[in-house]
Amino acid sequence: MKFSSQVSAAAILAKAASAGTVVWDGRFTDTSASDLSKWSWSNQVGAYQYYIHGTGDVAEYVNIGAEYANPADGSGLGVKISLTDTAYWNGQTMRRTELIPQTKDTAAISSGTLYYHFSIKRSDTNAPSVNREHQIAFFESHFTELKAGWLSGASGDSDASLRWFANSQSQWNVTWEADVWHNIAYEINFDANTVGFWHSTGSDALTQVVAPVSASVSSNGADWHLGALELPRDGYTDSDEDFFFSGVYIESGDLTTTFSGSSGSGNSGAAPSSTVAATSTVAASSVASNPTTLVTSTKATASAAASTSSAVESAVTTAVASPTSIATQVTSSAAASAVTTETLPVTTSALPSAASSSSTAPASSSSAKPCKSKKRKARQARRLP
Repeated sequence: MKFSSQVSAAAILAKAASAGTVVWDGRFTDTSASDLSKWSWSNQVGAYQYYIHGTGDVAEYVNIGAEYANPADGSGLGVKISLTDTAYWNGQTMRRTELIPQTKDTAAISSGTLYYHFSIKRSDTNAPSVNREHQIAFFESHFTELKAGWLSGASGDSDASLRWFANSQSQWNVTWEADVWHNIAYEINFDANTVGFWHSTGSDALTQVVAPVSASVSSNGADWHLGALELPRDGYTDSDEDFFFSGVYIESGDLTTTFSGSSGSGNSGAAPSSTVAATSTVAASSVASNPTTLVTSTKATASAAASTSSAVESAVTTAVASPTSIATQVTSSAAASAVTTETLPVTTSALPSAASSSSTAPASSSSAKPCKSKKRKARQARRLP
């Protein structure tokens, strides 16, 4: 599979513009598609682990191309992650398609102060349902994540918001409009147990919209899920849903706040707390997340991992159809157009009333059962600059 050399050049320029040190690079390249199609527990190639998906070909759930990238971030390629009517993983009742960072040096992405960068958008075509809860770009313990759609247990029938959660509380939200790139950086201090939120749209420079808040921060360096998990809900049938991601990487040191072509001044440094808008501060009345915050652990016993590896390998057939389409048959047992820089209204109002809190979700068809812990085999991937 070949892409234009301009893509590689754009990625190099994006790296050169970084203010800090890139400790893991998940920006998509001309080899990302083939890496995903070849990935298995015994052949851990590329920047991502790929095992949380349905039973269809890779191209049913993950597609990489320039048309999916945020033109402002300079990475050249983005990814479309899809939930289809077959996107059920490992016998669970929720739909899931997720990529997980792969690196030998897991401590480098789970210690100190780090910035988890990514851009996200949706389209009017295959738009995520406003009637179901989606957990997006989340950690295993859900100490920080995005959520979209109606939150399980809340009042009403729908919610058109994109929300940022930390420590099971909604800290920020915005109406999720189509074809608007939201640029995000989670500011995670693993030593101080805090998480802050940086945000912008289009090509605007990142600004700190929520100063670091206390959270139960934890990671093993292999539990950040880039993608979407959708909780089921009675009375609503499945429809195809697409989520677009671009400019994915993890950075230490100074924060890179600007993008190639950005009109912002300066490209590094954290804004002091006093510069954060008062409307971004969480009120004491903020509503805690309901029991749908799941423990989606991917840890398994060694024997389970070996079984998964065998199942994956026996079911993989690679077929690369085009530069923007990849296809791999994997069983479920195996573990941009228009861009606007308009600033959208942001609020931190409390969520609608939620059902009583619980650490596990009900197993009925209207809510998801928690994933059981699984332990991955040792990950083999080079550390990227």
